[in-house]
Amino acid sequence: MPDAGSTRARYRRILRFAARHLAVMWWFELLLPRLGLGALAARSRSARLRRLARRFHVLAVDLGGLMIKVGQFMSSRLDVLPPEITRELEGLQDEAPAVPFEAIRALAEAELGMPLERALTWVEPEPLAAASLGQAHRARLTGADASATGIDAAIVKVQRPGIDAIVDVDLAALRRIARWLSRVRVVATRVDVPALIEEFADTSLAEIDYLHEAANAERFAESFAGDARVGVPDVVWERTSRRVLVLRDVAAIKINDREALLAAGIDPAEVAATFAAVMFDQLFSHGFFHADPHPGNLFVTLTGPDASGPVASGPVASNRAWRITFVDFGMMGEVPPGTRAGLRRTLIAAAGRDGRGLVAAMQDLGALLPTADADELERAMSHAFARFGGMGFAELREVDPREFRDFAVEFGDLLRTMPFQLPEDFLLIVRAMSLTSGMCSSLDPGFNLWDAVEPYAARLLREERGGLVRAIAQEGLDAAAVAARLPGRIDRVVTRLEEGRLAVTAPALERRIARVERTLRRLVSAILFAGLLVAGAVVLPQDGVLGTALMLLSALPLAHIVVSSLVGRRL
Repeated sequence: MPDAGSTRARYRRILRFAARHLAVMWWFELLLPRLGLGALAARSRSARLRRLARRFHVLAVDLGGLMIKVGQFMSSRLDVLPPEITRELEGLQDEAPAVPFEAIRALAEAELGMPLERALTWVEPEPLAAASLGQAHRARLTGADASATGIDAAIVKVQRPGIDAIVDVDLAALRRIARWLSRVRVVATRVDVPALIEEFADTSLAEIDYLHEAANAERFAESFAGDARVGVPDVVWERTSRRVLVLRDVAAIKINDREALLAAGIDPAEVAATFAAVMFDQLFSHGFFHADPHPGNLFVTLTGPDASGPVASGPVASNRAWRITFVDFGMMGEVPPGTRAGLRRTLIAAAGRDGRGLVAAMQDLGALLPTADADELERAMSHAFARFGGMGFAELREVDPREFRDFAVEFGDLLRTMPFQLPEDFLLIVRAMSLTSGMCSSLDPGFNLWDAVEPYAARLLREERGGLVRAIAQEGLDAAAVAARLPGRIDRVVTRLEEGRLAVTAPALERRIARVERTLRRLVSAILFAGLLVAGAVVLPQDGVLGTALMLLSALPLAHIVVSSLVGRRL
């Protein structure tokens, strides 16, 4: 349990680290250019950023707590941080030295209000896993609880003692650093740092509340109730609290263990296809998705009467029953109804290219700060549409990856100069899709993301076609009505002009024109979204940074669809 002295020392250490590197940034990025030495600062920038990231990596591992989470969060912010930093931090693992079992026992007993032997028959003192916020142990329920729940083997997750105080200190330090940065013009005009820290704080505070994680697990299970493809560990609510979480032990074959899958008679390619379909169901149908689907959180579990039986020799026995079991529901994403509708419309809006509309949508969404050079970004987006917007999915698969790489470098450099940051929901979608693509490609080298998307596209086309036709027909009727009344209105305008009584205000006409423009813009973004998403998935196994960047860029046309829908409802 940290005392007041250790928490103050931790707070000061984080601030000293930030102050030292802010001073370095001020010297190289502000003072030297004013002295005419900007070229000197630019030559050393990449090495300087890598050195900063490496030093932060060391600090994060040493301090633990939220600092590891901060590094992981920073590694995903390709929209606001340079690649020298994101690449250096992308391998930061959330591992920490194990807390002595007696300290874990004391916290669990205080939280559950009883001796551990009364709550659980047995707990393995050696942790199954230890992370910066908590650690997990194998356990067995008591006879009464096992009879009541049908669960015998369990996993008990216990928070690290004193983690609440550490989180409070870390967030206080981060918020102070954010205030510092908000006063630095070169930073404040490009990134809303306080908003980023608050996003991170919301996610972190939810992650250390195990009641929240347990509720997420049950909500996820309800989404797939009756679906034989998906398994979710049951929560033992009687032994769960904010700091202690008890779940059924569902450990089985890790999803990325190809040898074990083959030995169990399971075709890895079939696992890849099923996993992709399940993830798309979460995004397009349920609107609630697992945002951290890495191999440690996914198991393939044999089911049915032959689950423990021998495997016949010979080819893969793909007729064996199995399911994909998800664990760890601390990081979940939600697709609001408006965003989900935008995802659907994106798949059918494959006709136009509109860089200006896309930039306007980003501004309305808040992804682009007011200081951005909208004209420059509009030209870049128009260039992106011209280069890849007319390509079908088959053509995109044939594009030389080097062309995508060149484009990503060119476009990425521009985006990093813009005050541009995506909402957390979009980043979680991109993260989930990136992990899904990488996992499926490792299971099946021939996996193609479009093969998984295509059934959803076809279904959504059928569902939305009627609504789209009605919307276009209504817009046509409205336009026809305006045209029919136009001659009379022109005559009245000319008469008033001749009499000197003309007032040039036409808000109704402006609103009508705006409606037509919004309708047309809804037909703009699908090819770019789908093209960048599929291109990122194709390139990801060979070039992780480029693939992730392309998938991140696919959120931009998605933003256009979402904002267009929301604005259309308000007006």
